[in-house]
Amino acid sequence: MNALLLLGDEAIAQGAIDGGISGVYAYPGTPSTEITEYIQESELAIERNVHREWSANEKTAMEAALGMSYSGKRSMVCMKHVGLNVAADAFINAAITGINGGLVVVVADDPSMHSSQNEQDSRFYGQFAMIPILEPNDQQEAYDMTYEAFDLSEKYHMPVMLRITTRLAHSRSGITRKQVKNQNDLKMPADAKQFVLLPAIARKRYKNLLDNQPGLEKSALESAFNKITGGSDDSLGIIACGIAYNYLQECFEDGNIPYPTLKLSQYPIPAELIHQLAKKSETILVLEDGYPLVEEKLKGFFPTATQIQGKLSGQLPRYGELTPDIVAGSLGITIPAGAVIPGVVQSRPPALCKGCGHADLYHALNDALDPYGKGHVFSDIGCYTLGALPPFDTINSCVDMGASVTMAKGAADAGLQPAVAVIGDSTFTHSGMTGLLDAINENSPITLIISDNSTTGMTGGQTSAATGRLENICLGLGVDPGHLKTMVPLRKNHTEMVATITGELNHRGVSVIIAQRECIQTAARRKKLAKKLEEQKS
Repeated sequence: MNALLLLGDEAIAQGAIDGGISGVYAYPGTPSTEITEYIQESELAIERNVHREWSANEKTAMEAALGMSYSGKRSMVCMKHVGLNVAADAFINAAITGINGGLVVVVADDPSMHSSQNEQDSRFYGQFAMIPILEPNDQQEAYDMTYEAFDLSEKYHMPVMLRITTRLAHSRSGITRKQVKNQNDLKMPADAKQFVLLPAIARKRYKNLLDNQPGLEKSALESAFNKITGGSDDSLGIIACGIAYNYLQECFEDGNIPYPTLKLSQYPIPAELIHQLAKKSETILVLEDGYPLVEEKLKGFFPTATQIQGKLSGQLPRYGELTPDIVAGSLGITIPAGAVIPGVVQSRPPALCKGCGHADLYHALNDALDPYGKGHVFSDIGCYTLGALPPFDTINSCVDMGASVTMAKGAADAGLQPAVAVIGDSTFTHSGMTGLLDAINENSPITLIISDNSTTGMTGGQTSAATGRLENICLGLGVDPGHLKTMVPLRKNHTEMVATITGELNHRGVSVIIAQRECIQTAARRKKLAKKLEEQKS
């Protein structure tokens, strides 16, 4: 099947499979999750024995992908934008070590924070690392860029970033496949010290990275992904980055843009193309989904006579994702008013699934904490974050992965008692274990509750690295067995749960409570699959 109808995420996955990858490494994170899931279910990937298991977090995924690259094979690592914060140490240093087999880092940004705690533009990370960045404008280009990114990586001996945003990740379009490439053979690095970043070696590697920059700009200048299209109206020049080019085309009949336009999809920014556009138009509008990275760069490219418009000038909003309507508005194009939403239609806030174990836990925790008042519970990122909303109003923080444990410790250090942390099982093995170790080392008076639903529930029920291991992990870290409790969060166990929590709140040291009950969604799917298999047998 050479023609496929795919999500942007799926197009990236197919491009990687066809481009000869031997492994994908990732931690689930919307809007990037479907990339790995597609590879996990791909018959071709299974046939080729492509590595496709979930990693414990984005840092371990990045390092494992680099290890596969060290061995000469092509690898891909996928994450959402905040995941790149977790992987940043390995990511930045991978630009200095360089690669052996092609390595592509896919980062899905989330403008408007549809399912994230911040807006962030990962192009700044790519620029900081001084590596090539590819930014597709549609699903076909997402496929083509991924397919070709491994060649680009191996040509310049460095990782390549592929940056997408939510709308492209989760919208669907047709793509045409290319010829499937063979996987690389196992091959050790030619330089045995390439990946040894001792200062003397790192200095040389860093100089290599700097020496590569002119070649990267030349590659961007000559790239088929970057092009200037003509236009009869020179009153305005437009730079459209990634998916913004798609939005721009939607503003005009048959996608015929009347202004000279630079479609910019491969970085570093090719200065020569920018200057070619500036010769046509003294006013340039920059369209980019995310931060004003290109707009800021242009300030140093032109004399003051050239007027730069975009997010910094107020032509476009700084907040939220770009849309075709916003692009049209920046061009003075009137958008027909949409249908009026009836007053009876109300937005529905997110809520825990009916019968969710997290809900039963919060009811018990609220009762146990009632004598102390509000403000004692630090939480984390997962379905259970909804404990911040009515009817629970239980939790008081959600900052980043693993922060529940360390914030509770810091609050306890400040004298807050009791100090409670609520974290999920997958988030605990992602980033919570080291915080617990800090608390154990100081015997901090905190109560850690691990709400264990045996899956990564918020992103759709992927495998959790913690399943079946939590008690052993906690004991191995040094939790006192006398203050390691388990309970089953069910309404019928409410009195018992309140008593367990109350007892540990009174303990002036580290205590851990594991509230263990399978996610009702994954349980339903598991039972349905079991029934189907049983029917097939009979």
